[in-house]
Amino acid sequence: MNSWKKVALGGASVLAIATLAACGNSSTSSTKTSSSSTSPKDIKGNVSLMVDTATVPSYKELAKSFMKEYPNVTVTVATNPNGSANAKQDIAKDPTKYADVFKVPNDQLGALAEAGYINPLPAKQVSWIKSNGIDIASTSVTWKGEVYAYPQDQQSNVIYYNKAKMKTAPTTWTDFTATTALGTDFSNSYNWYPAFLSNGTVLFGKDGETLTGTDADSSKGVEVLNWFAKQKANAGVKNSGSALLADFQAGKTTAVLDGPWDATNIKKFLGDNMGVTTLPTIDFGSGAKQMQAFSGVGTLAINAKTPSADIAAANALAQYLSNEESQMTLYKEQAAIPVANNAQKDSTITSDPVAQAVIKQVANDTLMPKMPEMATFWTEAAPIIQNAYLGKTPTSQFQSQLTKFVGDISKATN
Repeated sequence: MNSWKKVALGGASVLAIATLAACGNSSTSSTKTSSSSTSPKDIKGNVSLMVDTATVPSYKELAKSFMKEYPNVTVTVATNPNGSANAKQDIAKDPTKYADVFKVPNDQLGALAEAGYINPLPAKQVSWIKSNGIDIASTSVTWKGEVYAYPQDQQSNVIYYNKAKMKTAPTTWTDFTATTALGTDFSNSYNWYPAFLSNGTVLFGKDGETLTGTDADSSKGVEVLNWFAKQKANAGVKNSGSALLADFQAGKTTAVLDGPWDATNIKKFLGDNMGVTTLPTIDFGSGAKQMQAFSGVGTLAINAKTPSADIAAANALAQYLSNEESQMTLYKEQAAIPVANNAQKDSTITSDPVAQAVIKQVANDTLMPKMPEMATFWTEAAPIIQNAYLGKTPTSQFQSQLTKFVGDISKATN
């Protein structure tokens, strides 16, 4: 499965459009995405669905199953030309031409809601979401007390390691990097901004929705930048960047910081030697801290410009694609870790070491905030981290850089 977070931070290459269907041109008549309680056969409409390229075949099959249950709804599945990570930018070009239902990471929901590109979901669907999913699922799609999307899957960084070279996974960063190299990418702020969170700072407050609630411009933040600077000389750390998997496969690294989206590829070249574990503890200078990652949730949102006549069909499709059975299908075909309560209890999930590592790690993580200012955050966080690692920023400037960073992301974008 392609990681929308990796695409968002690393820069996406334009993907080819598969079967791009036009959306309706009229906006909904309500501030909420209305949905009737009629039976499947009574729901009618033409709905376009836009997802990432690699997942199109899976969604086409799911759409066929949906249309058998909803015979009066026609679904067109299309490739998101720029990836779901760029949904916010793409829908802004012309909402009337964007898909009715579209894949989008949870950190963009606040900006989409504030801009009026998506509306709150109806009470019936909200109740279903809250009863069907784990706690983080409903939290991830809630903005200012309203639910705006259907949660489908969760992601978090974990560590993969070669069991032929490392029989058991160390529990500390120092031990992980003591004798063999661990591959990572310090240019990716999705990977490494959570170091600040691990060291006790917060991003947009503890609730993730407080504009002036970031405190990385503190001694704890400076401590983290000093730690990044020291990793350049750590022989047990390799800044593989885009060659992360290539280096791992070639044996240049023994472990990698990565996510579930690469599990299938890693399994192909490591086979039974693939090990996976939660993130270790790190000592940034004031004692061991549990290493956090950003937990993210993949969601399906409904375009506010979907014609009123098709809203019920759009909600039905999004809910169908987010139910337990669909989540399990996407898990088996795309390695998407489900967020449905019952799906996480399925024996296939409980026996999968990757799924279990992700689920356990999420308990230690910080959910990616949904603030509109996350766009500024992603832009500014990456160079601060990378330049500290590369030694391009003098240690004397760490405090001033963090002060500017916090000031910039604390300015309202709307």
